[in-house]
Amino acid sequence: MQIPKDSTQPSNSATTSVAQSDELKLKAIAYSLDALIPGIYLWCGPIRVRLWGSLPEENYSGTIHSLMGMALVLPGYRIYSTYQDSYDPR
Repeated sequence: MQIPKDSTQPSNSATTSVAQSDELKLKAIAYSLDALIPGIYLWCGPIRVRLWGSLPEENYSGTIHSLMGMALVLPGYRIYSTYQDSYDPR
């Protein structure tokens, strides 16, 4: 006889999905800044805001290595950002 699973406990796939979603949001910000795509970008802990910008390409491996920051990318390749580090993975 099998004992049914307790459905009140959260599944690992749900927490994995949320973590992947947060990682994708940060990767999208990194890609947009790296490619100088005009937009407004803000990241502070779990909050990630990308107004305009672009989703990253499938093979893009870059990320942002700071917990908080903001950036403004204007047309004509003008960028104002608090982030001064590399987008390369560590």
